Amino acid sequence: MTPAKAPLSVLLPPAGVDRSAWLLLVARSLRGICDGFVAVLLPAYLLALGFGKLTVGLIGTATLLGSAVATIAVGLMGSRYPQRALLVFAAALMAATGLAFGFLSSLWPLLMVAFVGTLNPGSGDVSLFLPLEHARLAASAKGDARTALFARYSLLGGLSAALGALLAGLPDWIAVHANVPALLPMRAMFIVYAITGFVIFLLYLRLPKREAHTAAVRASLGPSRGIVTRLALLFSVDAFAGGLLVNSLLTLWLIQRFGFSLVAAGQFFFWSGLLSGGSQLAAAPIARRIGLLNTMVFTHIPSSMCLIAAAFTPTLPLTLMLLLARSALSQLDVPTRSAYVMAVVTTPERPAAASFTAVPRSLAAAVAPTIAGALLGAGWLSAPLIACGTLKIAYDLAVLAAFRHIRPDGGAS
Repeated sequence: MTPAKAPLSVLLPPAGVDRSAWLLLVARSLRGICDGFVAVLLPAYLLALGFGKLTVGLIGTATLLGSAVATIAVGLMGSRYPQRALLVFAAALMAATGLAFGFLSSLWPLLMVAFVGTLNPGSGDVSLFLPLEHARLAASAKGDARTALFARYSLLGGLSAALGALLAGLPDWIAVHANVPALLPMRAMFIVYAITGFVIFLLYLRLPKREAHTAAVRASLGPSRGIVTRLALLFSVDAFAGGLLVNSLLTLWLIQRFGFSLVAAGQFFFWSGLLSGGSQLAAAPIARRIGLLNTMVFTHIPSSMCLIAAAFTPTLPLTLMLLLARSALSQLDVPTRSAYVMAVVTTPERPAAASFTAVPRSLAAAVAPTIAGALLGAGWLSAPLIACGTLKIAYDLAVLAAFRHIRPDGGAS
């Protein structure tokens, strides 16, 4: 790869993948933009509706719990339906979610929509889309090419989420310059979310109707059940830790501790997203050199140490520097983790493995935002950061000890 071609080629699917990969990467980018501005906007929106800090955590819990239930449904019943039909349904659900959040104002209806909908309180993808798209992507490439494809998928998600975070400051700008109540443009952003869901709906309709591996879609876990079970349990620890500090809660923490505005929070998450997204460019070459598992672990531990340190820093510039350093390292494990799961199971087991490793992650993460919201509401500002970082380090060491001797099909780990 020549330097002149590098900036463009890293955003394109690797050579040899089918048309589905292109459509899925575009859809992931559009969803990333929406996830980016929703994660930053959500706490301010809920506060503007008159709710307290605990409500931010409750909404986060409802969204993640709903994602877990949807993922379980995909794992148990998804093999009965074409992946394309399920993706089209998920996009329609995204459009409905945006419309509901744009017009509703009462807590219980919002909690219900958060549970059944596709809202994402963090920058990462924890929705119904994830296992469906992962299974489709895995069928589009093999070995190193699969790792590279997952890296591009995660990269585009991270970069688009960064752009979306920057857009989160738009309601404040409109409110000031158009002299309208701030709540009005906030609601309009959820309508944009709904429109984007409709566009993704149209994109999914263009996916090939045939399934890449009919037998694979129909199969459940078999010889790899033990490996997948252990991975799922360990991933749940990481997910619970991450749920303590999803972007909406980190935004709330910054607002509460340093008086951040939406514009400032959007700018921070823009640069944070660029760093985390751009760092994923290194995931595939690092994995080729040291293995998927080592890449997952040894890039993750330093990011957790930065997060713990940020809980104790007395000044805003130093805090932001540590949080940005964490962003530059924390997402390197995302494409490698996805590729690792796909590589240590047989081809027919991949859709089920994608679902059953995502389920415990979603369930564990669902509990955490309410706990973190309660801690922030009680004034224990440092607790979510310290707990998140400590648990993630424990997860990294445990996954290394449990899987260091297992070799995936793409090479040594």
